[in-house]
Order: sequence, then structure tokens, then C-alpha cells
Amino acid sequence: MRLIEGAAPADDRAVIEGFADILWMERGLSPNTLSAYQSDLRAFALWIDRERGRCLLAAERLDLLDYLAVLSVQGRKPRSAARLLSCLRQFYQHLVRQGLIEEDPSARVDAPKLGRPLPQSLTEAEVESLLTAPDTTDARGYRDRTMLEVLYASGLRVTELVTLTPGQVSLTQGVVRVLGKGSKERLVPLGEDAVTWLADYLRGARFDLLGGRLSDFLFPTSRSDCMTRQAFWQLIKRYAILAGVVKPLSPHTLRHAFATHLLNHGADLRVVQLLLGHSDLSTTQIYTHVARERLKQLHQRHHPRG
Repeated sequence: MRLIEGAAPADDRAVIEGFADILWMERGLSPNTLSAYQSDLRAFALWIDRERGRCLLAAERLDLLDYLAVLSVQGRKPRSAARLLSCLRQFYQHLVRQGLIEEDPSARVDAPKLGRPLPQSLTEAEVESLLTAPDTTDARGYRDRTMLEVLYASGLRVTELVTLTPGQVSLTQGVVRVLGKGSKERLVPLGEDAVTWLADYLRGARFDLLGGRLSDFLFPTSRSDCMTRQAFWQLIKRYAILAGVVKPLSPHTLRHAFATHLLNHGADLRVVQLLLGHSDLSTTQIYTHVARERLKQLHQRHHPRG
């Protein structure tokens, strides 16, 4: 069964235009969004008229399910189908509010399940190149290198990193105390390399950076303020260019690499959950998919029958 090109029935067109007018007045949607909504509704109106001999106001739950199935067979992606269903829900809820229909046929239609996008990660070689990109001969470069080392060693969120205070770090125990989302506190190990960089930074580069001023922050700016998340993101992008890393990056790239590399080396998923500060294990499980994809790539590249 293929969707037929053509125009929606006149009665349905009038209802669709009225719905678009309401959206424009109440929600101020852009012309492009309104046009997309109208196009989706006209296509459904045409299908239900040709295939079921009904208008939009007479649509039933089964009609919506069959229409979504047709789109799926024709290659419509789940995310696109979910957007269409959202449009239909808003349309039929509007008709119920207007008293044009008694029951919303979309109310008991489940949205297509969307696969979560895999976070972009770096290889261990790419991380090494990124870590060594800052020029550590000056105080600012030394601070940046130390921030990158701590971020990769601990998997902190960027906001957690830039707001760290010296009191949150214990060099003797090799841990950092983090106050994460929902004011939940966790202790995260730093590892020997990060502890070494931090100790040297605190003994010298931090004092040089502040020039005698005081700051509450472990990694202050040259004006002793807290570095913003956006400023750190600019640092990441600049050092990625210097390191020759061409993958699309995000502020959480090193956090993703931290989790993926731990799992690649056999870490338990629940341990990674605790280190990342995830309240739900399902949030951490996405990294198992990243690790699995990496293993598949290695198998295909090196196995004689890969």
C-alpha cells in the first residue's frame, strides 16, 4: 500500500487550516513548522479518505496505527514517525477542545521507540593527543593541561570541574569530592597521573596565574573568577584542533571517553555508574553500546573473517 499524491478533501483542509491558525496565534510557531504540520495532516487526510473512505474527524485509533505502519514500511524513521504522532495528538486534542469530536483517537497510540544516540567518544590515542596539546610552559597552559587530566581521570561533568574548589581535592587520598546533580555527593578517584599534575599545578602554576590574588576556585581564570562552561568548551575545541582530532566534540567528550575506556578495560557497569554520578543504571548502559561498537570495529579490522 503506497501513499497517494494529491490534495486532502475540502472539509479536512478547512479543519487543518483552522488548526494552523490556532497554533500560530497561541504558540507563535514558525512558518516552516506550521507548514510541516499542515503537510503531515494533509497527507494523513488524503490517505484516510482514499483507503478508508473517512474524513479526519471520523478517524479511529486503528486508522492511526495502520497509517504509521504504512509509513514504517515505506522507510519513515522512528524519530520522524514520533514527530508525526505528536502532530496528530495536538490536532485531535484541539478537535476535542473545540467540541468537534468526543474522543481523541491518538490517546492510546504509543509513540515509536527511539534509540538513544550513542555519545561521541575518542580513542585512547586521540585522548593522549588532546591531553598533550596545551603548552605547559606558561601558567595558563599548565592549568588547562591539569583540567584535561582531571576531567579524563574522573569523568566529571564540565560544570562540576570548573566549580571545583581546592578543599574538594585530597591529594593524599587521591580523590575528589563532587557535589553533582540533585546535590548528591560522591567521591571519585583521580589516579596517579592526575594527582601528579594537580600537585605540581597547586605548587606553582596556580599562584602564577592568580598573580597574588585569592580565588575560591581550583581552576580560576586570570582574573581569579570561575571559568564558565562555555569558556572551557572553547578550550576543548582549540586543543582538539591542535591535536588533530577531527571528530565532532561536545563539552562532555572526555566524560564519554572516561566511561567508554573504563568499560573497554573490563570495569563493572555499576562502578562506572557510581563514578559518573548517574542515579539510574539505564543512563550508564548506553556506554556499553559504545564499547560494543568499538569491539566490533576491532574484530572486523583484525580478524581474518571479520
